[in-house]
Amino acid sequence: MKILFIGDIVARAGRDALANFLPEVSKQLSPDVVIVNGENAAHGIGINEKICKEFFDLKVDVITLGNHAWDQREVIPYIERELRLVRPINYPAATPGKGHYIHTLSDGRKIMVINAMARLFMDPLDDPFAAVDQIVRANPMGKSVNAIFLDFHGEATSEKMAMAHYLDGRVSAVIGTHTHIPTADAQILSGGTALQCDAGMTGDYNSVIGMKTETPIMRFTRKISMEKLSPADGEGTLCGVFVETDDKSGKATCIKPVRKGPRLLNT
Repeated sequence: MKILFIGDIVARAGRDALANFLPEVSKQLSPDVVIVNGENAAHGIGINEKICKEFFDLKVDVITLGNHAWDQREVIPYIERELRLVRPINYPAATPGKGHYIHTLSDGRKIMVINAMARLFMDPLDDPFAAVDQIVRANPMGKSVNAIFLDFHGEATSEKMAMAHYLDGRVSAVIGTHTHIPTADAQILSGGTALQCDAGMTGDYNSVIGMKTETPIMRFTRKISMEKLSPADGEGTLCGVFVETDDKSGKATCIKPVRKGPRLLNT
């Protein structure tokens, strides 16, 4: 199975980059499934129904979220009825939405997409390791699904690497999001799980992680801020990861970073 994952879509610049570059990237890579992290898609914080529908119209199959999942309150009733919009699985059980989604391809192959949120330097949610372990045990690769993809949303590379090693051989890929910077560690672990600690953001890289630079600089240099963060609105770059898996075992056979746009080295 060919899996294309696009990292955090940040505001209008990110949405435009997705619309501009996804058709070309999809033509080059011919993915069977396209997954995007959309938790920053609405003006840099959260997502709404309108944007989700725009992504689905671009042939995105599944949208994952993160710590900004609920910043646009109108998403709460929508996530209850749209199963392709997946929030972190380790939110409390009563939280709206679901933490995983099984997507069925036209040929019958199935991929389970899981979203989890890390805890180090993040909100103190339930244990992500236990939550992911439980759903993976209930849906083993090679039996109920052909592949399992985890978007692990968190700050610390150590926690993301630990999760990948914990799941090595039991999931197809563990790809990190949240830091908005693509890491250079794309690899396949010894058990067959693909890892990259962060896919990077899809947005304007002439910025501070997608935001206009003035307010973040003031916060760092003066410890005060007179304004809210505002999304950078220059030309966006698409960042993501491409993973291929063996359909029988679900294990990864290839992982490559994907970058398309004006600011970063394209690959």
